[in-house]
Amino acid sequence: MDTTLRLAQRPEADDLLGRSPLALLVGMLLDQQVPMEWAFAGPYTIARRLGADDLDARTVAAQDPEAFAALLAEKPAVHRYPGAMAGRVQQLCRYLVDTYDGDAAAVWTGVGDGRELLARLTALPGFGDQKARIFLALLGKQLGVRPAGWREAAGPYGEEGCHRSVADITGPDSLARVRAHKQEAKAAAKAAKAAKQARAAKAAEAAPKKR
Repeated sequence: MDTTLRLAQRPEADDLLGRSPLALLVGMLLDQQVPMEWAFAGPYTIARRLGADDLDARTVAAQDPEAFAALLAEKPAVHRYPGAMAGRVQQLCRYLVDTYDGDAAAVWTGVGDGRELLARLTALPGFGDQKARIFLALLGKQLGVRPAGWREAAGPYGEEGCHRSVADITGPDSLARVRAHKQEAKAAAKAAKAAKQARAAKAAEAAPKKR
């Protein structure tokens, strides 16, 4: 794996993401409740603090949990919730060691079709359905991992020409478009929730009162 990525918007961090399958998985794991660039710069920061130029699943899994959490919490912190995310990163690495002999790329190597790849990704600790579909789209769109049916398995994130997720970020312009899409989706969800609550309140007012 040696791909040019622009997810962290930092050359040294993006270089690591482009050559390290584990770094890319860890970046995807960290991508929640923080800006995307912050999340995907995390693997580079972790590697540097471990005194290495790459992440190794066995090395990370073997770290003392408290020491590893402190490493992620050093300023600037790797994540808004460094303690919790340190535990998730170690859990992911332990799973990769136990299931794939520590080889992150083996998660997507030799899969039969998109559904199998989605199942493998969903099984990763910290990867729910949405995160797995986004990562599957990232593999297909930017890393050339395209088993039969990969777009269908990725759902809307696999659509060509969209700007829904990190899978569609190739530079500052596309990052801005993805961020705008996320903000619009959040606003729409908030409006829908408010409308639902309003309907419920109106129905409660219209309901006959018990005597």
